Amino acid sequence: MLNKSIVEDVIIAALSIGGDFAEVFVEDKINTRLTLLSGRVEKSVSGRDYGVGIRIFSGNNSAYAYTNDSCKENLIKVAKETAITLKNSNCNTTLNLMKSDIKNNSTILIFPSSVEKSKKVQLMKRAYNAAKSYDEVISQVTVNYLDHEQNVLIANSEGLFVEDKRVRTRLSINSIASKNKEMQTGFSGSGAYMGFEFYDTIDIEDYAKESARQAKTMINAELCPSGKMPVIITNGYGGTIFHEACGHGLEATFIAKGSSVFCDKLGKKIAPDIVTAVDDGTIPNAWGSLNVDDEGTKTKRNILIENGILKGYLVDKLNGRRMNMKSTGSSRRESYKFPPTSRMNNTFITNGDSTFEEIISNTEYGLFAKGIGGGSVEPSTGDFNFGVTEGYIVKNGKIDRPVRGAMLIGKGCDILKEIDMVGNDLEHGQGICGSMSGAVPTNLGQPTIRVKSMTVGGRKEDK
Repeated sequence: MLNKSIVEDVIIAALSIGGDFAEVFVEDKINTRLTLLSGRVEKSVSGRDYGVGIRIFSGNNSAYAYTNDSCKENLIKVAKETAITLKNSNCNTTLNLMKSDIKNNSTILIFPSSVEKSKKVQLMKRAYNAAKSYDEVISQVTVNYLDHEQNVLIANSEGLFVEDKRVRTRLSINSIASKNKEMQTGFSGSGAYMGFEFYDTIDIEDYAKESARQAKTMINAELCPSGKMPVIITNGYGGTIFHEACGHGLEATFIAKGSSVFCDKLGKKIAPDIVTAVDDGTIPNAWGSLNVDDEGTKTKRNILIENGILKGYLVDKLNGRRMNMKSTGSSRRESYKFPPTSRMNNTFITNGDSTFEEIISNTEYGLFAKGIGGGSVEPSTGDFNFGVTEGYIVKNGKIDRPVRGAMLIGKGCDILKEIDMVGNDLEHGQGICGSMSGAVPTNLGQPTIRVKSMTVGGRKEDK
């Protein structure tokens, strides 16, 4: 990528005008994105992104710039122009970059760049055929495929010099069911920090059929009633609510600004004893895992909530300065075009003691949210609303009937306190999380949980 001596010269140039910390981030990334619509390849995008980002700190302030021109003269020029914006006096710098060996948590067997695009399309067609043939009510199926190989070099004025290779692949299926001029959708898919061998570990036809099943179920469902009621939230993608309504509020990005409901709550009770939540960037081959974060810090298992007590935040270098806390290996960015900040990796509520059957049987009346879709969240307050893509009314301890059109409405810190049952069926879903440092792959997960009282927005009164 870049010669160590060039990187050293760039860092020295960055600090020659002022600043007390400088960082260089080099990225070389190969991407493939494919979309199959109605059985035909609708979109095929392959490319290579290369660039260098330079970041400088002065106290609690920072400046960032990036460039595609990696010649030494240009990088030194960019570094000095960036440093000028901090308006500090000159400082003398001696630098000795020491290359670090990092532990590779995820084995890659088949690099996606070595696989012909036709083979990737064949995989997509298998998924399409399985979903489209599921039932005549399925009117349209879209299959999306992506993979990338990202090589990074991260160095800074503290002597860090580390290189890493990240490989990910993902496939998702969206099915549409049509009936009486109405449409309902179903979604399924999976991804991993793996090469093309990932598709030997899953049954892609099963995922496709699941997508079609959801759509068919919802097109035949009645409208959901509204009101306050117990809500049972599915495992896996049900973790979307914790991720969005609580997880972002635990990022130093918001904590350092005092704009999170979880500010000044360390060591305090914020949930029942049965709730423990973790962000773990070290899980082998998990979609959101990294060997090192985008500041070169080794990732780790961070306990956020333990037995209901708030134990920690997700911290990056700059906000760590502002908070007087060390980095937790949680700094991420979409690409060299973004300065990094604190973000989640694989965030989940850990297993409890209840079975799914026990949670259902102990619910006299409520909503089972088996599928969670899009919504909106205000990180500073935790206020959220999320669509339920697949829902069921629970009556007399049994799943009674499917319903559609439900919205879950609440505030993250309040919902945490209302969790009264946690299942033992932890699963993870794969998502793309957007924030100020761009879009990054994240796992979100949980076992089945029950919230004893939650506002459900619906479109009819229950009978």
